[in-house]
Amino acid sequence: MTAPSRDELALVADALSDAGVEVVGPLEAELISGGRSNLTAVISDGRTRWILRTPPRAGRTASAHDVAREHRVTAALAGSGVPVAPALLLCEDESLLGVPFTVSGHVEGAAIRTQADLAEHDDAAVGAMVSGLLTTLAALHLVDHVAAGLEGFGRPEGYAVRQLKRWSRQWQSVGTPELEPLARDVMARLADRVPTQRATSIVHGDYRIDNTLIAVDGLSPRVAAVIDWELSTIGDPVADVAMMCAYRHSPFDLVLGAPSAWTSERLPTATELAAGYESAGGVRLDDWDFHLALACFKVAVIAAGIDHRRRAGAGAGPGFDTAGEAVEPYLELALRGTARTARSPRS
Repeated sequence: MTAPSRDELALVADALSDAGVEVVGPLEAELISGGRSNLTAVISDGRTRWILRTPPRAGRTASAHDVAREHRVTAALAGSGVPVAPALLLCEDESLLGVPFTVSGHVEGAAIRTQADLAEHDDAAVGAMVSGLLTTLAALHLVDHVAAGLEGFGRPEGYAVRQLKRWSRQWQSVGTPELEPLARDVMARLADRVPTQRATSIVHGDYRIDNTLIAVDGLSPRVAAVIDWELSTIGDPVADVAMMCAYRHSPFDLVLGAPSAWTSERLPTATELAAGYESAGGVRLDDWDFHLALACFKVAVIAAGIDHRRRAGAGAGPGFDTAGEAVEPYLELALRGTARTARSPRS
């Protein structure tokens, strides 16, 4: 994946100017991540920096890479107390770059992605990061989504049923034949065990340390911004916590293509993270085993999607060559999780 061309950046500059954002010179761009999910570039006119986000230009799967969704939720969360980057521009006209794109304000902060990144910080700093992550997630789940203007952002009820259907469809698009029997078993068991939803909130859908920017310029690190909102919606906050904890399993390293900061033994266990979230003021984690099993299934599908894009020739680099190896372990984790979950009375 490459950064936008000079001609494309000129079109972005025009769109920014039309949105009332002052651009004082030609834009330059530096790609800082791309391929496995939405592409992210720092763009600058020599005075101001912004963040440009686009979906991959090839290998996109249905309902994924939704930059418009990211823009809408971050715009709604401005002033809520949940730290997000300023939402400046959404352009859904694909004639400009071939894909929709967003531009947001640049937030200073460290991206803690790998265990090497984490090693730059002592245990006290790491503890403060984890505390901030849990407090921020709990705060997100307390935001009144209707008052924030997100009443139509997602249906409040039946979140687990919708998620299971969505990710099951996604599996049909990206899954491999050799793992189809295992995936079908997981999907059937989950469908038999869907619990009653007890809480509703904005959910991030992909929450972990590397989907935040951490301010490390003060005495104690803090969350400067929560990023990567493409999977956000209105739903069950317990599911959000479960996704955070599902990423703590070691096969997630295969998805990133490097030892992940979030799988480090220096961090609390998944059980400790869940308890810490509740202590930080989060919702009660009802039906935990089901939600954790569903989360592991979702990570399996995410990994399969990355491998699907590799096979389509739409991506290369860290994670692309190894993500496929994470699919079966996560399906097995999901299957074991369903064994700890009672069948639904409705099934």
